[in-house]
Amino acid sequence: MEKFIPYEKLSKKKRRELDRRRRSDWGDCKPVSRKIESGKIYKRKKAKPEEDLDASPFSYFFLRLPPIWNRPVTISI
Repeated sequence: MEKFIPYEKLSKKKRRELDRRRRSDWGDCKPVSRKIESGKIYKRKKAKPEEDLDASPFSYFFLRLPPIWNRPVTISI
């Protein structure tokens, strides 16, 4: 049987070992409290619309070009 030593008098190494044994895992339970947001509340961070390619003056030109990488390559020797 081990002799009882107060926690304050334990060495730093022994205190760490004891602390590690006392700590436990929360498992699947998450200790953070959560709430359901109301749909009536104003949201500052709205979903931003994706950038439209038609916004630039050159997009019409680039979108109308046939893709170069799909053309068959011919090599003449």
